[in-house]
Amino acid sequence: MRRTHRMPFGAELGGEGTLFRLWAPGANEVDLVLDATGMPGELAMSPVGSGWYQRAVAGVGAGARYALRIDHRVTVPDPASRANPDGVHAPSCVVDPGAYVWRDDGWRGRSWTEAVVYEIHVGTFTPAGTFASTIGRMDDLADLGVTALELMPVAAFPGARNWGYDGVLPFAPAASYGTPEDLKRLVDEAHGRGLMVLLDVVYNHFGPEGNYLHSYAPQFFNPRHQTPWGAAINFDGDSSATVRDFFVHNALYWLEEFHFDGLRLDAVHAIVDDSRPDFITELATRVRAHFGSARDVHLVLENDRNEATYLARCGAGRPTLATAQWNDDLHHALHVLATGESDGYYADYAKHPLARFGRALVEGFSFQGESSAYRGGAVRGEPSADLPPTAFVSFVQNHDQVGNRALGNRITTLADPALLRALTACVLLAPQTPLLFMGEEFAASTPFLFFCDFGAELADAVTNGRRAEFARFERFRDPAARQAIPDPNAVETFVASKLDWSESTRPSAEHCRAFYRRCLALRRRHIVPWLGEQRRGGSFHVEGESLLRAEWRAVDGHRLHLVANLGKEPAPDVALPCADLIFATHDGALPGTQAVIPGYSVAFFVERS
Repeated sequence: MRRTHRMPFGAELGGEGTLFRLWAPGANEVDLVLDATGMPGELAMSPVGSGWYQRAVAGVGAGARYALRIDHRVTVPDPASRANPDGVHAPSCVVDPGAYVWRDDGWRGRSWTEAVVYEIHVGTFTPAGTFASTIGRMDDLADLGVTALELMPVAAFPGARNWGYDGVLPFAPAASYGTPEDLKRLVDEAHGRGLMVLLDVVYNHFGPEGNYLHSYAPQFFNPRHQTPWGAAINFDGDSSATVRDFFVHNALYWLEEFHFDGLRLDAVHAIVDDSRPDFITELATRVRAHFGSARDVHLVLENDRNEATYLARCGAGRPTLATAQWNDDLHHALHVLATGESDGYYADYAKHPLARFGRALVEGFSFQGESSAYRGGAVRGEPSADLPPTAFVSFVQNHDQVGNRALGNRITTLADPALLRALTACVLLAPQTPLLFMGEEFAASTPFLFFCDFGAELADAVTNGRRAEFARFERFRDPAARQAIPDPNAVETFVASKLDWSESTRPSAEHCRAFYRRCLALRRRHIVPWLGEQRRGGSFHVEGESLLRAEWRAVDGHRLHLVANLGKEPAPDVALPCADLIFATHDGALPGTQAVIPGYSVAFFVERS
């Protein structure tokens, strides 16, 4: 099986050579700069209307290096390059998409009801930090109960190390991780183990270094809309149809040519788009039309606006646009409960955090149209209680919530272990889709710091800006304290963020891993089979200061009950559901219809139809 996504952008390999295409509406002339044996150095590309230039060249095959010279003044890589082996400032490389022979012919994906997601950063997941070395850890993840890998962005970025959100060549896998064929092999091997693979993609901005589009396609940006990264990507102005097509094809390219099972769309709230249908709606519609019922393809949003509209289901319960959204509300309430922190956006959850957590756990959003003090009183969110739990991805930690801390602390360094264990059980066994951040399953002690590898001038600005943004925190008011924040551009910061897999063999780590494996096995046995029948959110109430009750009901009559004491002291005379106990974080039976629930403990019950 060979897979190729046909698109109007970039270099297309044919039977006798390669067709090169570039949309450059701001250029007067475009030349193709070839580095191929026996070929002229520069060949004029022909204007073919609407800002497009193209040139077919016989005898140019896979492996040939090429660049594009704009008006005899600047030489740039192909913005739709499939590979840039020497970095984002260097020439692109012609790729034969059909060279890789897939072995997963029968793979049609997996239902989202089965999803247990494990987020990784390729560069820090293993000592080698490559696509190839990631494969060596897949058996461990499958054994744990994970069913989906989620890769942080892999599109080519400046330098050798980056979180991935500074990508500038959206179609080219970062060369520091490996070749396009290496990435395809990673996906292929995952499918062979029954694992889905999701890719994080960034459609809200380009990185600050290596983006040459302004020099020949300023129409890619709309100066009417400003973002933290400058002029917004043009999704709603003149020439926006081509820009939208560029990103829609990018989504289809990863899903088709690389056989990814889904995409996580980063920060869609940062996309400024006044058109109707908006870009996210168009992208989701075109993706679903392209694949139809042939495959299970999942689109997951990060969206601070809490727009339930994107998560709507059809009458049969299937997503019409996005499959799910990261549930930041749940995380933030959980974090306040676990740590007591109330800085920044945690301030919105500091009052009645248990109720905030309960609402997010059973209804999806905690903010469903209420005003947010952190956002200056702005109304945030839409009603979400009528959505199924699988429309939300819940987590105890992820790359943002660890890496955006000054010192990259994991929550295990901040919270009481018993309380954290109870909260983790809530996430793993509630009907929402759980996500783990790499190393979480063995309580990794390594931080996940913010790191990058920019050129000298930009590097200093990023380092100083990173330290300045923490000046409002009491701990970092002193300039000397801010100097202790690791330099994002230092290679040591990147190395410190790599997982230390030797930790995973320690007795405490094995105990932690056994807890995760047990929870996920119980989830697979008792909860997954009826998730498709769970068509809307559940109900909850809080008793006293620390007892949370929650209930989810399936259309076939099944009910899942949660009784959680998230306070330190025991809760006496707690009424219990008349149902089968399937899990408890504490030792000992729960007799009859009433019991004492120890502090920091959770119990789940199933009431069968």
